[in-house]
Amino acid sequence: MNLSYWELKNWFTNVDFTIVGSGIVGLHCALTLREKFPESKILILEKGMLPQGASTKNAGFACFGSISEIIDDLKLHTEEEVIQLIRKRWSGLHLLRKNLGDTTIDFKPYGGYELFLQNDESTYNECLKKIPFINDLLKPLFRNDVFVKEVNRFDFQSIQEYVVFNPFEAQIDTGKMMNALLKKANANSILILNQVKVTSYHEKKEGVEVALSDFVFSTKKLLFATNGFASELTNNQVKPARAQVLITEPIPNLTIKGTFHLDKGYYYFRNIDNRILLGGGRNLAFESETTTELGQTELIQNRLEELLKEVILPNRDFKIAHRWSGIMGLGATKTPIVEQMSDNVYCGVRLGGMGVAIGSLIGQELAELVN
Repeated sequence: MNLSYWELKNWFTNVDFTIVGSGIVGLHCALTLREKFPESKILILEKGMLPQGASTKNAGFACFGSISEIIDDLKLHTEEEVIQLIRKRWSGLHLLRKNLGDTTIDFKPYGGYELFLQNDESTYNECLKKIPFINDLLKPLFRNDVFVKEVNRFDFQSIQEYVVFNPFEAQIDTGKMMNALLKKANANSILILNQVKVTSYHEKKEGVEVALSDFVFSTKKLLFATNGFASELTNNQVKPARAQVLITEPIPNLTIKGTFHLDKGYYYFRNIDNRILLGGGRNLAFESETTTELGQTELIQNRLEELLKEVILPNRDFKIAHRWSGIMGLGATKTPIVEQMSDNVYCGVRLGGMGVAIGSLIGQELAELVN
């Protein structure tokens, strides 16, 4: 790397904290470190032009789990573990709103809805039956009922008669959120370098040697906030999960407002700028979607378009404006990994597809590990 003296001196000398990943976790980690260590030199390295995982590629759901997801989680986790997960997500959303402000992130409390396809009667009946139980479970946290049965008032077709409404769910503008976080980091003298990939690291007696593609520098502490890409460098049990998304052209007189979940959360959609944003479908091909490669597949994109035509926008003309994908970090459990890996290396990863909700809190917890 052909670096000048000035570049070496200002960016790569006397680095106190190096954070890998400039997404929600990485930026919140950096901002918390700045509060704890006002005079420190903080450097964030990002391998993409923008955050490469899901922080700028998600659907902008301020959610903490649909009723079918919570019921599924209870089959794999204890009641206390599920309550703790939801508490973390709810606390994370409050922290995000407090740090940036509702106006800045375009927070819209339209509520969330879960729809059930006509051929998914078993999930539908189970969810309706368990509404009182789940509400009782969550009442100490929310002080009110979280889920309620409502009629389908959006003219969706090929679904069961009732939907399940959650008044605590909301929308945000993902781009505005990340732009605000980047501005805040810049205002706090946090250095961010994009399109810089960390290839390896080596812990030394008084710090960590960090290797880039053609350059090596030293840092006192190294923190990984790479979520879906975590297994590449941290050896943590985090599996990447690609999420494919599409968005329509503007639709005249669109009356759909809210965040919507379908098929146990494997599909999700919302309104934005008079468009419908729809994503999901990795349950159609778990193996091929366990990847860090960005891109789309015909199988999943065709299914997303089918849902638009048959369920969400029946009898309406629409055109697809754009398609993209993001990479989430999943694991055997949904509990995030926030840990000290060695004397000077730390990680905050495995957000379980809930980065918007939990990312700010995980970033804060990651920074608090450092003494």
